[in-house]
Amino acid sequence: MEPYEIIRSRRKTLALEITGDGRLLVRAPLRCSRARIDAFAAAHAAWIEKHLALQRERAARRPPAPTAAEIEALKARARAELPPRVAYWSEKMGVAPAGFKVTAARKRYGSCSAKNSLCFSCFLMDCPEAAVELVVVHELCHIREKNHGPGFYALLERYLPDWRERKRLLSMS
Repeated sequence: MEPYEIIRSRRKTLALEITGDGRLLVRAPLRCSRARIDAFAAAHAAWIEKHLALQRERAARRPPAPTAAEIEALKARARAELPPRVAYWSEKMGVAPAGFKVTAARKRYGSCSAKNSLCFSCFLMDCPEAAVELVVVHELCHIREKNHGPGFYALLERYLPDWRERKRLLSMS
């Protein structure tokens, strides 16, 4: 049996999780016994082995993490290339972002704060131009529509009718 870490919280059920770095976590209710947790993990041994193997396979295919110098180069490129795109689309859409920031976020390419400040990941610069443009327009749409409701997608469709094809470019990156 694989070693695992137990995370207890105010939950009612047991759950398994395999982290991005290949650790096995068992999420458990506060008062759940160690014997019950062990039995749960043992009952799911086949699932655990299968998914740990998949995670290791993904990790082997994943390119090495970028160096600090590479990240700084991507940030510099983003700071140079994104503001003109934001300015162009802001004028076209009649919106005005309150701020602009570039980070090294890994989970999302862009965000728009409640105060209309835009934030972009430097890793967006590794995507095709059409995908970069989609992220810029998507975040600018959030200045008018704060959620992903029908009004948001109607606005996005108005400015980028091909946004679905562009979104596929993001998932391939």
